Amino acid sequence: MRIECSYTDLMMTDLLKPHPANRNKHTDKQIKALSKIIAKVGQRSPIVVSNRSGYIVKGHGRLEAIKLLGWEKCAVDFQDYETELEEFNDRIADNEIARYAEFDHAGFKLDFSDFELDIIGTDFEEFGLLDYSFPDIEPVDLPSLEGKDPDCQQMTFILSNYQADMVKESITKMIGSDEFLLDGINGNKNGTAISLICERYNNGH
Repeated sequence: MRIECSYTDLMMTDLLKPHPANRNKHTDKQIKALSKIIAKVGQRSPIVVSNRSGYIVKGHGRLEAIKLLGWEKCAVDFQDYETELEEFNDRIADNEIARYAEFDHAGFKLDFSDFELDIIGTDFEEFGLLDYSFPDIEPVDLPSLEGKDPDCQQMTFILSNYQADMVKESITKMIGSDEFLLDGINGNKNGTAISLICERYNNGH
C-alpha cells in the first residue's frame, strides 16, 4: 500500500459503499490499467465519500483498482454536500467534464523523448493510455523514382502498426541527428536515414 495524497481517513476497502446510481461503468481492461498506474505511482487522489449519503461520489474505478491490487485500506476524503442535488451534480460532472479534453499527441511525443523512454519497453497503460501507439506526427513517404539515378530502387515492407511506429521514430531521430547527411545518389531523406541506421547496426553501434 502506498498513499501519496491528502485524505480524511484510511478506510477498509470492504467498508466503502459504491453509489447505487453510479452511471460511469468501468471495463475490466480499464481497471487493470488503473491498477498499474496506482502500483507505479501510488494512490494520488483520495476516494471521495459523501457525509450526507455515505456513498462514494468520486473514485469508483480507483476503489476497484485498489481492490485488484489487494490493498485492505485506501485513502478517503469525506465531504459535505448541502443537498442531494449538489451531490448528484458533483458525481456526474466529475466523470463527464474530462471527456471534453483533447490529448496533445505531439506534445506527449516530445515529453516521451525528453525522458529518454524506450518506445519498445514502455507499457503505455501505466500512463492511462490503452491500446496506444504514437500517431503519424511526421509522415514517412516512399520515394519517387522518376528522374532519379538508375542505381536507386524502391523497397516496400509490410509492418504491424507497432513496428511502423518504431521505424518512423527511428527515422525521425536519425534525420535530426548530427551524423545525418544526404548521399550523392539518393536524395530521399527517409531512405538515407534507414540506410544509416542499418549501417550503424552492421558496424555494431
